[in-house]
Amino acid sequence: VQLQASGGGLAQAGGSLRLSCAASGGSLSTYNMGWFRQGPGKEREFVAAISRNGGTTKYTDSVKGRFTISRNNAKNTADLQMNNLNAEDTAVYYCAATTIVWGRVTEEAFYKAWGQGTLVTVSS
Repeated sequence: VQLQASGGGLAQAGGSLRLSCAASGGSLSTYNMGWFRQGPGKEREFVAAISRNGGTTKYTDSVKGRFTISRNNAKNTADLQMNNLNAEDTAVYYCAATTIVWGRVTEEAFYKAWGQGTLVTVSS
């Protein structure tokens, strides 16, 4: 499966952006989906994940209550709604797909398909 992330851009602190991940060459319904990000001078980190059927989600603590991950298997997409953005959210965001068991979805080593990344810049 090939993934393409989009929707990044410039936002004001407190603003919102919605990222989208579109898949081709396969069905996303067989994958747990994740979003990761890499800020300036930082290592890539887990942001959020959603289970195959969309029934379970997981977030890193810093985005809980602000970000919402969702998916539409019929459209082969997975989105990340980001609200109340702050400067610490500035990063390149990547969507990724994994078949790993749910308990390990925060570990990027288990993701085999990655989107190209989309840049989110939050100005304060």
